[in-house]
Amino acid sequence: MKINKWTLGLAAVGLVTLPAGLQAEEQMQSVATSLSSTTISGYVNTGAQWDIGTGNGNPPGYSFNSNGKQDGFSLNVVKISIERPLDEAEWAAGYKVDLLFGEDANVLGAQSVLSDGATDLGIQQAYVALRAPTGNGLDFKVGVFDTIIGYEVFDAGGNPNYSRSWGYTIEPTTHTGVLASYQVNDYIAASAGIANTYGPTINDRPFGTTSGNDKAESYKTYMGSVALTAPEDWGFLSGSTLYAGVVNGFGSGAQENVTSIYVGTAMATPIKGLVAGTAHDWQLLHDTPPGGGGKHAYAHGLYLSFQATEKLSLHGRVEYAKFSAASVGTLYPGVNEKVLGLTGTVQYDLWQNVLSRLEIRWDHQMSGSGDAFGGDIGDAPSDKDHVTVAGNIIYQF
Repeated sequence: MKINKWTLGLAAVGLVTLPAGLQAEEQMQSVATSLSSTTISGYVNTGAQWDIGTGNGNPPGYSFNSNGKQDGFSLNVVKISIERPLDEAEWAAGYKVDLLFGEDANVLGAQSVLSDGATDLGIQQAYVALRAPTGNGLDFKVGVFDTIIGYEVFDAGGNPNYSRSWGYTIEPTTHTGVLASYQVNDYIAASAGIANTYGPTINDRPFGTTSGNDKAESYKTYMGSVALTAPEDWGFLSGSTLYAGVVNGFGSGAQENVTSIYVGTAMATPIKGLVAGTAHDWQLLHDTPPGGGGKHAYAHGLYLSFQATEKLSLHGRVEYAKFSAASVGTLYPGVNEKVLGLTGTVQYDLWQNVLSRLEIRWDHQMSGSGDAFGGDIGDAPSDKDHVTVAGNIIYQF
């Protein structure tokens, strides 16, 4: 049924009533328009892992490396993303929701404070996206969003290696708040935001804690970053990036004030197909509870990725990390002082939409009293070295 614009105008101000059938038709057209701009994507991430001769207890404490993943097969996580991205309109609006299912959802810890323990369910991101016509366009994310710092990301398929780095382990992951991003020109981009806490618990607050480190109700977490991209006339370095960012706020996991600083690069090289990257992370913990002592950590990583053929790529990572104390708890479990990590990954994309990888990783405790790794579950660690062989299959849709 069609109706003229004059009648629609009268209906809008309440002077006439549209037939029920027409109202339903108009609503369905509006719903169809919205759905046509909505995308659904995601992945299924599975893995298999073997620890060479060190036992299943006390594995290296980098992110997502739990006791339950040792010497066997694992469903790591299933992700479903529903998104309506921003269009080219001056006052554009959209949204994104990333739903997680599986063990890694629990480890990420991005559940609501009302959730009842570990449920294998989580929300990685859930935000409203907005654009204001300021300059080149000022974009906002309002809700729960990924952290702005780091070389690696939660989505394993977006990283050069399967296992996470020590640098990723000491970084924040998600925040609940507001993030503003602005593209100054083709070579400079910046972002700034404010959040409830350092993260990752959704809707968490820095006050009302049981640690004795309650903050004022006005206390918030602040963050900012800048990205520089090399112009086209820089020869083989064209497109290379330099990125720096900082996040400061109350860390609910550590129950104290945390500052994270990150500087990273992704550089093209004169060798076709070879890309080099660096990642430098520093984490400072302030307002330590009485008797805890000062705590800090840093990690430096070097990445090399080589696209050998259309389907075959090789990835290497070398990293060095130092932690001020082994008693930091959930931030650095199973780690004592200095650690050296070497990781090599072979990726071969045999099937369409499928990422398949084979990886070997060696972690070595360089200093500290006692041993950090190995031993049976429930026993004390018995080794300074830990070797892991892992396979990873991810189907992306």
